[in-house]
Amino acid sequence: MRDRIYYGIKPLVPARLRLGVRGWVTRRKRERFRGIWPILPGSERPPKEWPGWPGNKKFAFMLTHDVEGQAGVEKCLQLMEVEKRWGFRSSFNFIPEGEYRVSKALRDELTANGFEVGVHDLNHDGKLYRSREGFARKAARINGYLKEWGAVGFRSGFMFHNLDWLLDLDIQYDLSTFDTDPFEPQPDGAGTIFPFWKKGSDGRGYVEMPYTLAQDSSLFLLMGERSPGIWLQKAAWVAEHGGMALLNLHPDYVAFPGESSSFRTFPVSLYEEFLEKIRERNGESMWHGLPREMAAWYKETCVTGGPAQAAGWKATAPGAAPDAGRTKNGALKPKRVAVVLYAYYLLDQRPRREAEELVRLGMEVEVISLREDASVPRHEMIDGVHVYRAPVRSSRSKSKLSYVLRYGAFFLHSMFFLSTRGLKSRYDMVHVHNMPDFLVFSALVPRLQGSKIILDMHDPMPELFESLYGLRQDDWSVRLLKFIERASFAFADMVMTPNKAFKEVFVSRGARTDKIEIVMNSPQEEIFDGKGVPCGERKAETPRRFSMMYHGLLVERHGLDLAVQAMAQLRARLSGLRLCLYGEQTDYMEEIIVLIKKLGLEEVVEFSGFKSQKEIAQIISTVDLGLIPNRLNEFTRINFPTRIFEYLAMNKPVLMTRTPGVRDYFAEDEILYFDVEKADDLARKIEWAYEHPSELRGLVERGRKVYAKYRWQAEGARFAGLVNNLIDNKA
Repeated sequence: MRDRIYYGIKPLVPARLRLGVRGWVTRRKRERFRGIWPILPGSERPPKEWPGWPGNKKFAFMLTHDVEGQAGVEKCLQLMEVEKRWGFRSSFNFIPEGEYRVSKALRDELTANGFEVGVHDLNHDGKLYRSREGFARKAARINGYLKEWGAVGFRSGFMFHNLDWLLDLDIQYDLSTFDTDPFEPQPDGAGTIFPFWKKGSDGRGYVEMPYTLAQDSSLFLLMGERSPGIWLQKAAWVAEHGGMALLNLHPDYVAFPGESSSFRTFPVSLYEEFLEKIRERNGESMWHGLPREMAAWYKETCVTGGPAQAAGWKATAPGAAPDAGRTKNGALKPKRVAVVLYAYYLLDQRPRREAEELVRLGMEVEVISLREDASVPRHEMIDGVHVYRAPVRSSRSKSKLSYVLRYGAFFLHSMFFLSTRGLKSRYDMVHVHNMPDFLVFSALVPRLQGSKIILDMHDPMPELFESLYGLRQDDWSVRLLKFIERASFAFADMVMTPNKAFKEVFVSRGARTDKIEIVMNSPQEEIFDGKGVPCGERKAETPRRFSMMYHGLLVERHGLDLAVQAMAQLRARLSGLRLCLYGEQTDYMEEIIVLIKKLGLEEVVEFSGFKSQKEIAQIISTVDLGLIPNRLNEFTRINFPTRIFEYLAMNKPVLMTRTPGVRDYFAEDEILYFDVEKADDLARKIEWAYEHPSELRGLVERGRKVYAKYRWQAEGARFAGLVNNLIDNKA
């Protein structure tokens, strides 16, 4: 009755007065409830036969948002970008019949970026549970919105809940409860920091996921907290006990830079501080996923294939055979994915991290790659990925025929592998990495079986071959490569590529823009861990030393001769100058060594050979400047070297050629550019960097803000979202 009166008069009471009274009551209650809030003793006990989190992660971490008004709707994309910057994904829950209308465009934008959309109540007026008959009528309308939005999750308004009635909804999970929150209008908490299964009399059910971190409105608006300390304290306790840290934050209450302060908002910096410290303190020890991913994992692991199986729960899709899509014990089979890679798996970071991301999503992943030599096993398990190596090796030969023969041998091996294994047990998806583009056709049999096909375009082959062999655009082999590219795009269901310039080139050749998604290459943060001393902050040295480095492929298009010429100009003017080159020995490097000796630069320029990624990161931490002196050709014009991010990740500035592919991301005051193929200008920019350490430090700080947007946590989450959407929508 009390709640009915409150929600009846609520619209008549000014918001400031209403919030003031609630805050006064909450602060008075806080001391009384300190024994059960924010931590409830006993809630840390895991369920019987608890299997632990996927990948042996220490605990689970999830972010959810309830959007209460038009102001919140308008802030959703800003909040999405904040979370992407820190490498997180979340679920946005919208009110279907409230004071606003959520557009399909907004929902699509969120899901395209790897986020999730859920339904939040129906009208958000506190009346959803007034009567059983009324709830049943509203449930039918809610189910309509769930279907229309492609949503599988629900949360009631004001955290009211009746878990039995919620069985009327066509949902995989519900978020309407909490472990402990005596300040809510219906304060009967679930008493656990773990998800649990709510089963109906007909055997159907859903996963209930209580929020375990206090709501933002309670902390910042009612209690007046000025830091995320309570969130961090509770999250650490949840992590210690292996539970689920689930947060509900409202976009409506977040104030972004430039926004006027209000009694109904708190600064977004508090949320960013929380995300930063969660990432910093927990790193790879937490399982971060979307609620729908949590629900799918829990159902498959703990219900259909786990402890609850003994209770007789079993369901099949309408019209499906009793055991379709299930293992012998009744559990759902994991998605099967094949990855085709003409490279050495352990040395190619993009395919490796994408494969590991698929494993993190609970998929069974098989990679077909090159074999380094006979001492390397034909098949092994690496971080959950099955790696099968073909009896083919890579080559740096400049012979076109050599490329064709090796590509052809690997193509035939991959096609046989995919066809035979796919016929035995169908793949849900085949992920093919170029080069070459035509490898995508090795997935012909899986495609005929209904598998989804992704073509990952690391490089555009026509431009790369023009660069390698000095070909003209009208050369017959370049025209053939463009034809193969178009055919490959048409065969694939989705094309991924690592930067904007590549996408623009593909679209200019007739590719559908809606078929191409950008997933950028980013450094492996466990290796490029940001521990390099920021430029200008090293202790003063006598005599002064200013060291630079280049690492990567040692070929003519990467312009090392320009760097050597610049060093010759600067040697007499700048003391302590040094340049080290790292990479595999090549014919071009032999020419550079001859040039170094000719100019008498042996004490200034040094070639140190190939180094591992870990060694490179350590070396970067000791230098003052990273060089990327590319010459300009059709390929380098549109390429985006990952080395830029590697230097910035380690707090180091980058000096590189001014090219369109890089300027798509970095402005003039975010990276140090020099004019294309101008050794004189390269020398001037090195001298400027030498003489202006404080300005250089500011350049790095601005560049790192760009890098922060494209860290692998964000790009990996985007990749996972794209894959999930592609497979889930395969019908």
